[in-house]
Amino acid sequence: MKLATKLIHAGIEPDPSTGAIMTPIYQTSTYVQTAPGDHKGYEYARTQNPTRTALQNALAAIENGKFALCFSSGMAATDAVIKLLNPGDEVIAANDMYGGTYRMFTKIFEKYGLKFHFIDMQDANNIKQHINANTKLIWTETPTNPMMNIIDIKAVADIAKPHNIMVCVDNTFASPYLQTPLDLGADIVLHSATKYLGGHSDVVHGCLIINDAAQEEKLRFIQNSCGGVPGPQDCFLVLRGLKTLHIRMQRHCENGEKIANWLRSNSKVDKVYWCGFQDHPNYAIAKKQMRGFGGMISFTLKDDSMEAANKVLSTTKLFSLAESLGGVESLIGHPASMTHASIPREERMKNGLTDSLIRLSVGIEDVDDLIEDLDNAIGKETQQPKINTERNAVTV
Repeated sequence: MKLATKLIHAGIEPDPSTGAIMTPIYQTSTYVQTAPGDHKGYEYARTQNPTRTALQNALAAIENGKFALCFSSGMAATDAVIKLLNPGDEVIAANDMYGGTYRMFTKIFEKYGLKFHFIDMQDANNIKQHINANTKLIWTETPTNPMMNIIDIKAVADIAKPHNIMVCVDNTFASPYLQTPLDLGADIVLHSATKYLGGHSDVVHGCLIINDAAQEEKLRFIQNSCGGVPGPQDCFLVLRGLKTLHIRMQRHCENGEKIANWLRSNSKVDKVYWCGFQDHPNYAIAKKQMRGFGGMISFTLKDDSMEAANKVLSTTKLFSLAESLGGVESLIGHPASMTHASIPREERMKNGLTDSLIRLSVGIEDVDDLIEDLDNAIGKETQQPKINTERNAVTV
């Protein structure tokens, strides 16, 4: 079955009681049993819910996995993976990653005896020198957030397998439409389904997809025991989003390519980070493991000041200044003060994440309107209020 057909039909069956073509929202907390332990497969809604079951079946199918588990957010899914580990275990993680993941690793789990190594994985061979007897997990994103680095999933998996090390790939930026990490040797695929899978900026959700039955059993135990599960309406919204993922991603990719090339041609723009450029350091890997290059772009201006960046961030009309990504509408963000504010500035700067870096989530609007919006913003000279890059508030 082709992916576009899977997205619409996989895991979905008409409701047996009514014939409803859309999976109902089973808004219930518990289920009646005919006798103790004699039930229809559902006991308590934290453990199981038919709407969630339908979504989990669909997610497993579209990622070419055997099992999927849904969570209340991408961070709840991340939390479940790390809870597979024990004190003294070590994790090798990409040095360019979502700020919330970095915050969880360093502020929550380090104090429980886990050790994290943050390294440049653009050359997978860099991983080898950090592997030891305590290494239990390699954690990566590709493309990375927000520098759009590409990591060779198959090469990472090939390095990990002889050492019996788990590989988890955050596939949020690419989505299953662009790449399927399990096919490349990953053990666990993670999504913040809030983003491209949901696609409409109206749900917070996360998921894991796996192939190994023993691993799925452990994660399902954590899911049920710790309770970070989504409600049935959240699952319904992601199910709805999956049905249009393929056509949305096609437009995200088309618009992203045009805007990335337009930014590169703009005399006021300095660096543009997008993995579809042929001179991207790992373009060949991206072309091999992805089916397109997506709609996520970061860039800096020739005037590499916060004031200049702030003019752009504050004056776009169609690109809304907001956290998150992957919705049908275009968003513009400032990683240093928004999505990555929890990463210490010196660590951000090492990875090229400067105070003036701007990140775009290119939506599915008419691309000419989006380019005009950026052109107007980059060309404006009106002074705007300054974004505070020194704040220490907890961010999304």
